[in-house]
Amino acid sequence: MIKMLKRKWAIPHQHIYIEIFIVNATVCLLTTISVMVNIILNKLTDGTESPILEEQETTNSDKPKQLVKYGELVILGYNGSLPQGDRGRKRSKFVLYKRQDPNGVKKSKHYVVKTPHSSQAILDATQHSISYTLSRSHAVIVEYTSDDETDMFQIGRSSESPIDFVVMDTIPGDKIGENKVVQSTISRFACRILADRNSKICRIYAAGFDTSRNIFLGEKATKWQDNGRDIDGLITNGVLIMHPNGSFCGGEGKCGLWLETSVGGGVFSLRESRSAQQKGQVVEGATNSLQDGTLIDLCGATLLWRSAEGLALSPSKRDLEKEIDEINAGRPQCPVGLNTLVIPRKVTGNESQQQPYVYLTCGHVQGLHEWGQDKDSGARKCPICLKLGPAVKVCMGLEPAFYVDSGPPTFAFNPCGHMATEKTVKYWANLAIPHGTNGFHAICPFCASPLGEFPGYVKLIFQDNVD
Repeated sequence: MIKMLKRKWAIPHQHIYIEIFIVNATVCLLTTISVMVNIILNKLTDGTESPILEEQETTNSDKPKQLVKYGELVILGYNGSLPQGDRGRKRSKFVLYKRQDPNGVKKSKHYVVKTPHSSQAILDATQHSISYTLSRSHAVIVEYTSDDETDMFQIGRSSESPIDFVVMDTIPGDKIGENKVVQSTISRFACRILADRNSKICRIYAAGFDTSRNIFLGEKATKWQDNGRDIDGLITNGVLIMHPNGSFCGGEGKCGLWLETSVGGGVFSLRESRSAQQKGQVVEGATNSLQDGTLIDLCGATLLWRSAEGLALSPSKRDLEKEIDEINAGRPQCPVGLNTLVIPRKVTGNESQQQPYVYLTCGHVQGLHEWGQDKDSGARKCPICLKLGPAVKVCMGLEPAFYVDSGPPTFAFNPCGHMATEKTVKYWANLAIPHGTNGFHAICPFCASPLGEFPGYVKLIFQDNVD
């Protein structure tokens, strides 16, 4: 190639300069490619890129490979994406696909050691193991071996490579200008999910393996041993789960009991407080198998599990956008400003005359105006029914996983104003989410704002289709 260029552009006394230029350009191009490759490889461990995501989005063949989907984990409080955008393993939802090669593990053997940190299983970076420290000179090591029948996915606050889904503390509200949490209460290696490659059943366990493929439960951690045989334990702030009573899809399901899952996959009643030393009672018949609509609380963030089968029955994002378009096509009017209102798909900091507001006391939807406003309390008097109360922006709930049915968004959460179907709003308004060390409260799943006084929602009344 260089010889051809030399012949084509050879100029007396100048061809040597052209040759030097071409060689230098080639060196620069190779250097740039090398730098880009190093950047991509480094991102694999900084929490912004994930081999799992790359595996599910790209293939080497011309025809895309049909991926087997186990389900999705969706963080409550985010209306479709993180405030700064979804990047790699830091995102508002994580899709679990069947891996190309299984990476699951299962119990192999356990034994007692006097110095756990210097035992062979702990020092071997290729050996998965859990260390239960009972005293300074007494620990039980449980070794795990590869399991070709399962895929393992790990969730936690750490951005180290063993974590597939990086979860940060959720801040309630629409998160415009989000503040960072000073001290997180989410464990760095919070939990792990083992998915059966044949049945697609997914089971959740407290704690995840670190970069050395170890899990350590220190002296102060809650742990126990049954008749000197099987040993188990809990992590500091616990991994709580709640299976719905009835089907999540259809809106007939109800809030179940909050339980705690252990490192070994046992299921127990809640401790007296989040980090109490005494474990709860064994719950007979309870399981750590995830069901469509199961909630997972990591003490700082709550995740919703949606199975692949359940998601197939739920509305898509495009379905929700069509509902917005249909309402806007009715040209809802503000009775005071006499202008047409337009429901936005996302809340922004910009004010607009077309932005609809809902009066939370009565449900009438209007534009922003000063009529009937009490400047001292901030309350507004509805010009239609004259009821006094707050008014907030109306915005569509756009995360499909939170919907229990399909249909028009005729209700909104109080006090945030996120719209959804009637059954969806009522389901979440009657569901208590863990808060603090031993409290519970209902929240809007789209922004995590605690709901107002009973019932926590309002029916929307539009002045539309008036032509």
